[in-house]
Amino acid sequence: MSVRIRDGFALLVGIFVFYTAATGPFESLIQRAVFLALVTCLGLSLYPLGKGTGWRTIGLIVDLLLAAVTISACGYIVVNYDEIMTTLPWATQLDMALTVGLVVTVLEIGRRAVGAIFPVLVIVGLLYALLGEYLPGSLGHRGFDIEFVTETIFLGDLGIWGMLTGVAATVIAAFVLFGALLLHTGGGQSFMDLAMRLGGRQKGGAAKIAIISSGLFGMISGSAVANVATTGNFTIPMMRRLGYPGPLAAAVEAVASTGGQIAPPIMGAAAFVMAEILGIAYVDVMVAAIIPAVLFYLSVFVTVHIVATRRNLKLVPEDELPAWSEILALRKVLPIIAALGGLAVGIFMGRSVATSAFYGMIALLIAFVATSAGRLSVGEMFKRVLAGVTDAGKGMVIIGVLLAGAQILVSMINMTGIGVTLSSMIVAIAGDSTVLVAIIVGLVCLIMGMGLPTTAAYVLVAAVLAPAMTAVGVEPLTAHLFVFYFATISVITPPVCVAVFVAAGIAQTNWLPAAFEAVRLGAMTYIVPFMLLLYPGMTAGGGGLAIINAVLSGLVLVVAIPALLGGQTFTGRLWLDRAMLVIVIGVALWPAFLTPMIAAMLLGGAFFVGRNMRRAAMEGGQ
Repeated sequence: MSVRIRDGFALLVGIFVFYTAATGPFESLIQRAVFLALVTCLGLSLYPLGKGTGWRTIGLIVDLLLAAVTISACGYIVVNYDEIMTTLPWATQLDMALTVGLVVTVLEIGRRAVGAIFPVLVIVGLLYALLGEYLPGSLGHRGFDIEFVTETIFLGDLGIWGMLTGVAATVIAAFVLFGALLLHTGGGQSFMDLAMRLGGRQKGGAAKIAIISSGLFGMISGSAVANVATTGNFTIPMMRRLGYPGPLAAAVEAVASTGGQIAPPIMGAAAFVMAEILGIAYVDVMVAAIIPAVLFYLSVFVTVHIVATRRNLKLVPEDELPAWSEILALRKVLPIIAALGGLAVGIFMGRSVATSAFYGMIALLIAFVATSAGRLSVGEMFKRVLAGVTDAGKGMVIIGVLLAGAQILVSMINMTGIGVTLSSMIVAIAGDSTVLVAIIVGLVCLIMGMGLPTTAAYVLVAAVLAPAMTAVGVEPLTAHLFVFYFATISVITPPVCVAVFVAAGIAQTNWLPAAFEAVRLGAMTYIVPFMLLLYPGMTAGGGGLAIINAVLSGLVLVVAIPALLGGQTFTGRLWLDRAMLVIVIGVALWPAFLTPMIAAMLLGGAFFVGRNMRRAAMEGGQ
């Protein structure tokens, strides 16, 4: 019975999102309240309190009470929408009770789904709003009572019903549904088959399969941890079977899964939030992220290639790889092409992103039915589509609940002004030095993002730290991409590297060496944010010459950094080889007109010298 209830709620969420993507959302607060009511009820059924324990009966009573309070609170907003938006009502005792119940429910589901860190941060934000007037110095504020906090959180569109919840209930939800339908109608297997064929027969083939497949899955899922748990159960055992050390196998999967969130055309959910915060089109965010994403994956490929060559890792046997004829079969490629084509048509027609996702879903379903007719029964086709809708509903729980919680925290940050205060403190410490501000912000982003899903981590650091970047003259899009990348890579950065924890568990290895391998593989990701500041062309801005300079500098670093960390030799003298690579990296990072070209020439010269020395040694040996 509990499974049917859970699947029923998941289906309701999926149908609601599909309908509103097709017809357009309801009035803002109504759309958000209905969505939050559905995902919280689904969350309570997905993560039941006391499951498998002797006190499950008590847990069930608590869950039913939380569900009743949530439905009442959300229903109250729907019924009183006009009054709330036109009269700005004063908070009553009932309003305060409903607010407390709704906030407790959202935070409790967040605790069950992703752990205690994020709910604790939200609680600290609420306590700061209520008690911050008693703090000394610049961290103190004028003080806010429970009535004003209730009015901010519950009786308006700045608190829990704010922009982040709105994005979750429309754009992100539509893309989660789009991705789930794509995966369940055959796209998931097609991605895996393509990855196996492209990477399997190269050096480090199993690792390159993980990089390609996890990148493709990650663009859709938007969650590094979920991606590791999905593709990692296939790729990590394959790498282990072919002789890859456990830490390396875990690190490859964790890093590749993380990169999917920064890779266009379908980036993780945080990219949609970024577009809304900045008030720009999602396409602009996507275009700005193309060059950094390409550089990230190229660097991981190069690192894997160097490691595989040095360790002589085995190739994937030919008989385990799918044939090109099978990969390119019409029944496999047409649904994917139709889905992406429908999405592109909607975007270029100027439709909203959610409506464009609806076009993609319709095209996908038509292509799926057309290519499956005669091969699958109507019942089997319906079952797969239903599984996709249900899975999407479940996927929206974490996103919906976390963004609702994040919206509460952001509203408290804006209300108290703590974000501006912290930004001013950072600028005061670093002075006018953009690089020093960036270093401080990057370190704080890594710390604040640890243990949090990427979207929640980005929202937090964007509210508190992005203003420090713009205060020293950094363009808003560049500033947000900077904190976004650091929030993203916090999931592979020790000591709280959640993606590595999951991958190491699958690989049955110690997480600490896996984490160090992950940092080495993802080293370029720690450099890319700073390149955004040094080279405007990294975000496809500044004109053609600026873009060429940025790409050339990036390509040099893509080779030089993995070569340095992977132990690449040129002369046979370790100290000399490392010195040469450090010089190349330093020149490539120096933002001047000719330095990328000079760096490229130095790197090319190092490889040329190394090749000639190896050739001379071989001839001398003969």
